[in-house]
Amino acid sequence: MKIKPTDKTEDLYKAILLLVDMEEAKRFFRDLLTEDEISEFGNRFRVARMLNEEIPYSKITEDTKMSSTTVARISKWLHQGMDGYKMMLVKIEQEHHHNFSPVEKGLR
Repeated sequence: MKIKPTDKTEDLYKAILLLVDMEEAKRFFRDLLTEDEISEFGNRFRVARMLNEEIPYSKITEDTKMSSTTVARISKWLHQGMDGYKMMLVKIEQEHHHNFSPVEKGLR
């Protein structure tokens, strides 16, 4: 599952790496993609998270309104892809734990 790099994709990846905060990401992706595309990508990532949490397909399709075919495809990429979903799920989990305040962690 190799992606052949081109000048176009390399420039896009470099641009993404230059984003420094959520506001920049929102602005860039809104100009790059339609609102429906952003929603679709967000939903796909939500499905990957749910699959990673071992939520049943039926619950995922019900909650996300994504087809079982799309859920199955995302599952395949999650488990047999290039580990991009897994890598980002780990990073988000680490960030989530890192950003808890002492009160949120139960430390007073």
